[in-house]
Amino acid sequence: MSGFTLAANAEMLFVDLPLTERVCRLHEAGFEVEIWDWTTKNLDALAATGARFGSMTGYVSGSLVDADGAAQLLRTAEDSLAAAEVIDCPRLNVHGTGLDPQGLPVVAHPVVTGADWLAAARTLERLAALGEARGRVFTLENLNTALDHPGVPFARAEDTLALVAAVDSPHLRLNLDLYHAQIGEGNLVELCARALPYIGEVQVADVPGRCEPGTGEIHYPRIATALTEIGYEGVIAMEAFAADDPEVALERFRDAFTVCSR
Repeated sequence: MSGFTLAANAEMLFVDLPLTERVCRLHEAGFEVEIWDWTTKNLDALAATGARFGSMTGYVSGSLVDADGAAQLLRTAEDSLAAAEVIDCPRLNVHGTGLDPQGLPVVAHPVVTGADWLAAARTLERLAALGEARGRVFTLENLNTALDHPGVPFARAEDTLALVAAVDSPHLRLNLDLYHAQIGEGNLVELCARALPYIGEVQVADVPGRCEPGTGEIHYPRIATALTEIGYEGVIAMEAFAADDPEVALERFRDAFTVCSR
């Protein structure tokens, strides 16, 4: 059997139910729960569900690059840390820049300079220090710019890995999203092995469609075996829509990442 902790995103499953009911469904099914923008949530009500929360968005606005954007990101990261304490959420997720409700950058930054890389590393060092002071971990997520998030800087897994490795803090890790990596880069088994020392969690959805494992082209049982072989024992989170029935989607996800003898 694998040593993975399985999590699921409450924003994308059981979408006809109120959020607290979605959280309860996932908790009762044995999954850690992930959410996005905490500012739209009743955190006390979520805490009262008794669910184990694994990840939430770790900033409200800002970016890694320009001075004003970095100041916004760090300021709202402090607010996010306070929110994380309410639901005891260990990981807070960030991106290269703030995203609007459609996933597009609030301020597009498609061309990244050497000065931008240095500024981003400095901002992430300060972010890691905030996480260390509060006993939380910030995760930097890779995205795809070809389909879902055009114009986001530092979007590739190669970019996020380079930045996290440069900061080299246990309070800044990768949120390695394999859905985005498949669209943008591919070669997922090798990517997982290379990123292993810096992974804070792995997120999954299938391509195309961003639905549960087994609905697209990625052979997730092979990914699960590869992660087991390289010694990964952390969180695997399904950040995916249900192709049909959410209960079926969760079972497909669980089956894909239950590693016995494949």
